[in-house]
Amino acid sequence: MRIRFVLAMVVIGTLLGPQMSSRAATAADTLVYVNDISDMISLDPAVAYEFSGILAATNIYDTLVAFEGEDLTTLKPRLAQSWFIRDNGSRWAVTLKLRPGVKFSTGRPVTAKAVAFSFDRVIALNKSPAFLFKEVAGMNEGDTIPVGTDTVVVSLPKTASPQAFLSVLTFTVAAIVDPDEVMAHQVGTDRGEAWLRNHSAGTGPYTLDRWDPESRVVLVANPNYWGPKPNLPRVIISHVPESSTQKFLLESGDADIAADLSPEQARDLATKPNVAVQKGKLLQLVYIGMNAKLPPLDNPKVREAIRASIDYDGIIRNLLRGEARKVQTIVPEGLFGFNPSAPFQQDIAQAKRLLQEAGKGEGFSIELLVPTGPAPGGVKWADLGAKVQSDLAQVGIKVEIKETAQAQLLNVYRAQKGQMVMILWGPDFPDPDGNATPFADYDAKSLAWRNQYSDADAAKLAKQAALEPDLMKRQALYRQLTEKVLHEGPYVILYQPLKRFGLRANVSGFVWNPMAFAEFRTVSK
Repeated sequence: MRIRFVLAMVVIGTLLGPQMSSRAATAADTLVYVNDISDMISLDPAVAYEFSGILAATNIYDTLVAFEGEDLTTLKPRLAQSWFIRDNGSRWAVTLKLRPGVKFSTGRPVTAKAVAFSFDRVIALNKSPAFLFKEVAGMNEGDTIPVGTDTVVVSLPKTASPQAFLSVLTFTVAAIVDPDEVMAHQVGTDRGEAWLRNHSAGTGPYTLDRWDPESRVVLVANPNYWGPKPNLPRVIISHVPESSTQKFLLESGDADIAADLSPEQARDLATKPNVAVQKGKLLQLVYIGMNAKLPPLDNPKVREAIRASIDYDGIIRNLLRGEARKVQTIVPEGLFGFNPSAPFQQDIAQAKRLLQEAGKGEGFSIELLVPTGPAPGGVKWADLGAKVQSDLAQVGIKVEIKETAQAQLLNVYRAQKGQMVMILWGPDFPDPDGNATPFADYDAKSLAWRNQYSDADAAKLAKQAALEPDLMKRQALYRQLTEKVLHEGPYVILYQPLKRFGLRANVSGFVWNPMAFAEFRTVSK
């Protein structure tokens, strides 16, 4: 115990600073959030596309519109106070009117030209998140047009979904940066990228004080923030890769929030004083893909029999200890277009009847590719595979499990060579089209392609739903699509996982956004 204490004090002194290590608890005006931030490569919102970079950038920059808290269905105004979509003949026109009086952290006013600069900059730099503008929205430089100082009109091709574009605008790629400040630090033609990697020029509730790679990010309150001031004026995001160390720092009072707890650690913390456990929603789906062109999986009744054979409740209750939700349709809970229909639970008689109707009453053998390591929700992929193997054996399906490193498994899957593949999927942007097109449209060369699922009606529905500007009609189209793929598609959706956090008991106002970030301005202690 003494060794653990000394090691932890070294970690605290290195990551949180000397002023922290001398105290029994974090400072009253500071939030200390411990997490593995080794994936952070830049805090430039036009570049960041890793979880840690997005977490920090979300708190430094504002977007025109936002999804707040856990709600990913209702767009809220941020830097734009209103917006509307207009059919402009050959293109869509999305008009956004800016909130008056907003200033950057530099003190300069936010203008329509700043919005156009920010969007054009993303496209010109063409870094990882740029595909959301270039491919999802079909945008080019010059498509964002300032109208006066307070209005922008974004011109989109008719092949793009205007509703999906609005969802993209909630993501950090659409953050608005101060063009004067950024261009004052331009090196060559980099549009300020090198400088903005570890500096900030936004309108968010915080500004970047410092970033020590693989050590910590320090945020301080933005004195020019247009909204309610953050409850805590200082945030430290500290690099603590080991969940056991995170737990120790939380229990000792040297961290306020721990982000990477295992199910066992969370259960242990739930019994301790001065700490609490909180769950956060995720948009990932853990599923089995079935190759729809390989016999006997080419028969829809066989695929339906497999869905009817699996003990979903047992997986969630016994393997995941409740750390997941029962979701069986291709749009996850939390997104617009979610269909709560979950008709499948283990029904051995029904599964055997379906196999008999398909001419496979005697059963068959099949290979299941399973990744190595842990799956979302705190279970090992191998244990999840073994449970599915046991369930299918009850109806005469002999499953041979082939455990494979995820990179190798994806190579096989992407080449359409897997028979059954257990894997996960999460959307790149908070819109149902981020799931519907990959799961339903073979020509998108994504999940439907990998499972050789080519259904013209499903692809047509996905396209119609994506392009429909009327929300009620769009909702109805997604209901029709998800019901169709639920029964006819090549997928077994096993569950939608949750994420666990440990919090000091005095911490309140922490809400995890399912797109994998939190807004620290609402947190108090």
